Amino acid sequence: MAVFAEEVNLAGYTTLRLGGPARRFVEATTEAELVGAVRRADEEGEPVLVLGGGSNLVVSDDGFPGTVVHVGTRGTERVAAENDTVLVRVQAGEDWDPFVARCVADGLSGVECLSGIPGRVGATPIQNVGAYGQDVSETIVEVRAYDRETRTVVALGPDDCRFTYRNSVFKGNDRYVVLDVTYALHEAEESQPIAYAELAKKLGVRTGDRVPLKEARDAVLDLRRGKGMVLDPADPDTRSAGSFFTNPVLDPGQLAELERRVAERLGPDVTFPRYPEDGGRVKTSAAWLIDRAGFGKGHTVGAARISTKHTLALTNPGGAKTADLLALAREVRRGVRDAFGVELVNEPVLVGVTL
Repeated sequence: MAVFAEEVNLAGYTTLRLGGPARRFVEATTEAELVGAVRRADEEGEPVLVLGGGSNLVVSDDGFPGTVVHVGTRGTERVAAENDTVLVRVQAGEDWDPFVARCVADGLSGVECLSGIPGRVGATPIQNVGAYGQDVSETIVEVRAYDRETRTVVALGPDDCRFTYRNSVFKGNDRYVVLDVTYALHEAEESQPIAYAELAKKLGVRTGDRVPLKEARDAVLDLRRGKGMVLDPADPDTRSAGSFFTNPVLDPGQLAELERRVAERLGPDVTFPRYPEDGGRVKTSAAWLIDRAGFGKGHTVGAARISTKHTLALTNPGGAKTADLLALAREVRRGVRDAFGVELVNEPVLVGVTL
């Protein structure tokens, strides 16, 4: 039976350790409880926030004036296998990194480069979680969800999910509540081809090469720890929502403007990271822009600061409020816009606040 409480402080349920109280808090450990809690709140006209691991969430200091449904469903099962492909269905409340660790231990490739990412499985399709050259959209074959408009459980295929860079049909749209996710993984002793240059260098291989699954996972974890991106209670730099801004994807006009401003500000021989995208667009590095705009590691506003390890993470080293974090985010965003003409977009979901 779902557990109900009132005035639960949400700071304890987010990796930033920020956020005020929820008027009503429901712990749902089965699919029936999860669907029932959301349906009941909808029938009562109550605002609903579905909460997983809280790793990609910035919650207002005032909290949430409605029902927060905490997803605690558990379970992983192999539902089909054909040749070397195995379909694995995972409940939304399963923690993501332990799932990745099991896949690596069981010889299933496809998510090994997504090691160390905090949060729960249900969040992975929402923002098309990705890192080090892998995105979950490459392996997701089905997302089962509760449709709050039709009040039915639906199955969405990859096309229905409308995956793009750090985005999907689920992000910014509270119509669907993710119940479980099915991934198509490959039985193999080696990783998928290493696509990310930094990871390839760490492994001592060329991009496109494969390495043993455990080596890929260990290398990713090591890289993420060096950036404060693996949760560690002893490391205040990990008290963050991961990368706060997405890497900008620029059209040809925006790219030309950035080139002009970089040459003007930093010199004609200075180059910036660029990665070709579809449609003639180019992705660049938000971290590079933040650093070159004058916001170095450890830069502080109020009690919030940029990580001492990575300029893309905004942290609560202790004593910060959500208002402090947002003031820091606004300063960084404004500084990058003024310096380079690029508008940074927040990656975490904002609850009760705006930039």
